[in-house]
Amino acid sequence: MLLPRPLHAWDLTPKEAVAVQRKLAPLIVRQASRGPFRLIAGVDAAFSRDGTRCVAGVVLWDMKVREEIESHTVSRPLRFPYIPGLLSFREAPAVLAALGKLQHMPDAIMCDGQGLAHPRRLGIACHIGVLLDRSTIGCAKSRLVGIHRTPGPKRGANVRLVDRGEVVGCVLRTRDNVKPLYISVGHRLDLATARHLVLRCGEGYRLPEPTRRADHLVAIASKR
Repeated sequence: MLLPRPLHAWDLTPKEAVAVQRKLAPLIVRQASRGPFRLIAGVDAAFSRDGTRCVAGVVLWDMKVREEIESHTVSRPLRFPYIPGLLSFREAPAVLAALGKLQHMPDAIMCDGQGLAHPRRLGIACHIGVLLDRSTIGCAKSRLVGIHRTPGPKRGANVRLVDRGEVVGCVLRTRDNVKPLYISVGHRLDLATARHLVLRCGEGYRLPEPTRRADHLVAIASKR
């Protein structure tokens, strides 16, 4: 997968990183690109035991045949501190490098993290989406911002996630009677399409298959 030239540097102070988020947030497209969506790249990141490196993984999942097409891991030095709301500046360089190893172009990228459900509307799914100008989905295991009701207990049940009067995502039950996920638009998708793709990538687990496999991949690679 050929990566475009970055829109900003990565050697930034936290204050500069916030300024980058505010600059990029208006570029988010909240409408779905034309399909079909078949190849979904799931990405996740973990950190080395000594805390000096970020290990990112990508798994390309074919929704039609329900098979993994390819997978890759990349390790990069950590150059940004842990600051809530700025996690993409720690993880995105390694995630982008992992995506760059793909031999097939994904139709959408599913990130284990937030999209619009972020204080400045630029979680890692939005950040990656704008940098690559590709369709992206935020699929997080926990809430960063917003309020919501409790979705019904059955798979597919969902409720709106609202922050400061704006719908920034949904809370989606991906398996009966199991904790829901927080789904939000990353880039070039609408929320209904993002929710649909997460459910279509389900294989009976809480996490959709692309990010579940990416999570497993980096868990192993980060221990080496």
